[in-house]
Amino acid sequence: MKTMIYALGIGAMLTGCAKQEEPANVQSLNQQFIGAWNSRDASKVTGFLADDVDFVQGEVHYKGKAEVTDKWVNATMATTKDLKTSVVSSANDTQTAYEAGTFSVDVLPQGAGEKAGYGEGNYMLLWKKATDGTWKLSYAQLEDLPVQVKQ
Repeated sequence: MKTMIYALGIGAMLTGCAKQEEPANVQSLNQQFIGAWNSRDASKVTGFLADDVDFVQGEVHYKGKAEVTDKWVNATMATTKDLKTSVVSSANDTQTAYEAGTFSVDVLPQGAGEKAGYGEGNYMLLWKKATDGTWKLSYAQLEDLPVQVKQ
């Protein structure tokens, strides 16, 4: 009986001393992601993406790091600038974190003689902790309004 009590006591001490995982700082993750986007650092943005990332925008759905990089990051980054977000909701734990809210972005003219635009809408970004301990963007959803001509 004494041995069992000692074993339970040692087990409790070891469990109490175990390093507790910290929850994600979703605001920091999103600031880093948006900072890389605004500085047009496609490789850094791609580095944030999980291998199985999903991107949804209206009826469009891209799946996997290669497709999301090609059809969203590379195709869109050069056409926008000054992406800003306003957080409405966020939550996090030690394995997942999300942030949702509204976004605005300047849309660059597509050709000579065209005017710049202004885009806005809703977003949701979901981050998951990878097996190596890094945080990766697992899901991104944008619901945007039609681009308005910038005055």
